[in-house]
Amino acid sequence: MQPKQFRIVSGQQHAGKCIPHPFIPFPPSPTRKMPAVHHKLLLEEALQDSPQTRSLLSVFEEDAGTLTNYTNQLLQSMQRVFGAQNEMALATEQLSKQLLDYEKQNFALAKGDEEVINTLQHFAKSVEELNSLHVELASQIADKMVFPMVQFREKDLTEISTLKEIFGIASDEHEAAMVKYSRLPKKRENEKIKAEVVREVAYCRRKQHQAAMQYYCALNALQYRKRVAMLEPMLGYTHAQINFFKKGMELVSKKMDGFLSSVSSMNQSIESQLEVEAEVMRSSQRELLSVDDTVYMPDHDQVPVNRGLIQKAGYLNIRNKTGLVTTAWDRLFFFTQGGNLMCQPRGAVAGGMVLDLDNSSVMAIECEDRRYCFQITAPNGKTSLILQAESKKEYEEWICTLNNISRQIYLTDNPEAVAIRLHQTALQAVTPITSFEKRAEGSPNPDRAKPGAGSSREPQKPPTTLEPEDLIVPGTPIQFDIVLPASEFLDQNRAGARRTNPFGETEDDDDASDTHDSLLQQVFAVRFLGSMAVRAGHTQEVIYEAMRQVLAARAIHNIFKTTESHLMVTSSCIRLIDPQTQVTKISFQLKEVTQFAAHQENSRLMGFVLQGSDWSNGGEDQASFSVFVFESNTEGEKICYTINLGKEISEAKKDPEALAQLMKSMPLTNDGKFLLLESETGDEAEAAGPDEQESEA
Repeated sequence: MQPKQFRIVSGQQHAGKCIPHPFIPFPPSPTRKMPAVHHKLLLEEALQDSPQTRSLLSVFEEDAGTLTNYTNQLLQSMQRVFGAQNEMALATEQLSKQLLDYEKQNFALAKGDEEVINTLQHFAKSVEELNSLHVELASQIADKMVFPMVQFREKDLTEISTLKEIFGIASDEHEAAMVKYSRLPKKRENEKIKAEVVREVAYCRRKQHQAAMQYYCALNALQYRKRVAMLEPMLGYTHAQINFFKKGMELVSKKMDGFLSSVSSMNQSIESQLEVEAEVMRSSQRELLSVDDTVYMPDHDQVPVNRGLIQKAGYLNIRNKTGLVTTAWDRLFFFTQGGNLMCQPRGAVAGGMVLDLDNSSVMAIECEDRRYCFQITAPNGKTSLILQAESKKEYEEWICTLNNISRQIYLTDNPEAVAIRLHQTALQAVTPITSFEKRAEGSPNPDRAKPGAGSSREPQKPPTTLEPEDLIVPGTPIQFDIVLPASEFLDQNRAGARRTNPFGETEDDDDASDTHDSLLQQVFAVRFLGSMAVRAGHTQEVIYEAMRQVLAARAIHNIFKTTESHLMVTSSCIRLIDPQTQVTKISFQLKEVTQFAAHQENSRLMGFVLQGSDWSNGGEDQASFSVFVFESNTEGEKICYTINLGKEISEAKKDPEALAQLMKSMPLTNDGKFLLLESETGDEAEAAGPDEQESEA
C-alpha cells in the first residue's frame, strides 16, 4: 500500500497546527511519466505455490474479471459512438439527396421558388462535402478507437482467461500426482512403481510451474496493458475529432462565410414579410369574427336576392335514388360554367358536368318534408335533377340564375346587362307598353320574338299592332293553380263517377262512352302556370301577352311552385288529370277552344284561348275569353298539333267521307285510333289500346 500524500496549504491553520489536505494529482503532461506499477506476482514463488501467493493471485484474478466487465461496457459505448457517427454520415448523404430533390417535386404553388431552389442546391453541395468529413471521421473512429479496444479484449483478456484454465488444469493434475505419491506403501516398497510415481509428480510439478509462470507474467503485464488500452482509443478518438473540426472550420471559413451571411439576410427578410402578413391575417380574422351571429345561420340572409346573376356556385343537396322507392340526399358543391351545371364532390380536384342547362326548365317543387327544393328538367324531358338549397335567398337566386342561363344569356356580348334588363322587364310586366312589336324588339332574340303562327294548320295572319289594353284589361287577376273542390273530389271518388287515368282507361260511368268512342287520345305531362280573362279570343298575340304577364307575375311574387298534371287531348275535349288520384281537375270542350299557340323562344310553353258565356250584363249572353298557360316536358308544338288534329277530327265526324279520307292519311293503332307521337320518356304506355304509345306519361 502506498502511503497517503498530503500537502500543506499556507494560511489554513487551526490551533497553531497545519491542516492536511489530500493531494489531487493533475493529469499527466507530455513531459511527465505514468507512475510505475507497484503490485505484481513474483515468479520465484510460483514453484512453491504458497497460500500467500494464492491469495495474491486471487486479487489479480478479481482485478482481471472487473477489467473484463468494464472493457465490455466501454466497448459497447465506443461501438455506439461509431454507429452514431456512421449513421450521421448516411443521414447527411440522404439529406444532400433530399435537398436536390426539392426541384423535382412539382409543387402546385412553386412560383417564386427559384431562389429557394438555388440556395438548397448550394446547401446540398456543402452538405455533401460535410458528408465526406463525417465518413472520414467514422473511419478514423473505427480504426483508432474501436479496433484497439476490440484487440485488447480479444488478445489480452482472452489470453488471461485461457492461461487461467491451463493453470487450473495443471494444478489439479499436480494435486492428483501428489495424492498418488502420498499413498505409496511403507513396508512393501516397489522401486519400479515408486520411480514411476516420482517421475509423474515431477512432470506435473514442472507443468504447473510453467503454467503458473506464464499466468503470473500475463497478469503482471495486464496491469500495464490495461492503461494503454484505456488511453489509446480515447487518444485516437480525440485526434479524429480535432481533425474533423479543423477541416470543417476550413470548409466553413473559406467557402461558406459569404453564402451563410446572404442566406441569413434572406431568411430575416422572409421572416419580416411573414410577420407583416401574419398581422394582416390577424386583423382580417378579427374583422371577420366581429360580424353578427346571423352570418352563421343558414336562413338569415340580410342581402337582397339578386335575380340578374348568370353565374352561381355553392353547396346544394341532391336527391339520388338508392332503390326502387328509396332515396338519399348528398351534399355536394355545384357551380355553373357557361351553359353547364357542374358538380365537384368534396376532396375532388376538379368538377364534372351534370346537366346542359340550355333550354332547360327550372321550377320549385314540393319534395318530401324538405324546404327550398327545385327541379331542373332537360329539354327532352328525360333527365331531371331535384336539388335543395340551404336558404330562401339561395333557393331564389339558384332558380333565377339557372333560368337566365337556360335562356342562353351568357352567349350575348354583355350577359350581365341583358340579365339586368330581363329582370327589369319582369318587374314592369304588369305595366302596359305601347305595342307588342316594341316588346318583341326588347327581347334577347328579336327575330324569334316576333309574333307568328302557332302549330295549328290555319293560315298565318299578318301581325297586328294591338295594344296590350286591347288584349287584356289592366289589373286582371291571375289564377296560378287549379284546386279541385272537396265536394267534387268526393263525388268523383264515390262510386267511380268521373275517374280517368292517362292511359285512356275509364271506369263504367256516364261519360265512359265519350272517352271510349274517341278516335284521338293523347296524354302530355304538363304544369299549369296560370290563367286569366282576356278581351280578344281569335289572335295568338293575346296568348303571348298572357304568357308574358303570367310569367312576370310569378317572378315578381316569387311563385315558383308548380304541380305536374296530365293533359289528355281527345277528339271532343281537353282534360287536366291529377296523376296521383286520376281525378279530372277541369275539362274543356274542344269546340270552345278558339286559339292555341306555342311560345316562340321557350318551346315548352303553350297556351290556348277558351270561349265561354257571360250572363252578368242584363241577362244577355255575351262571349267571354280566358287564356290557360301550360309548361310541358315536350315541345308545345306537339300539343298544339294534337289540339288542331282533334278539331279536324271533330269537324270530319260530320262528314263520313272526310273522316275516312283523314283516317287514310294518318297512322292508326290496332283499335282504330290515331297514332300521333312516339314515347319520349322511354316508358311503354298504352293510350286506349295495347299497342299505342303515349308521348309523355
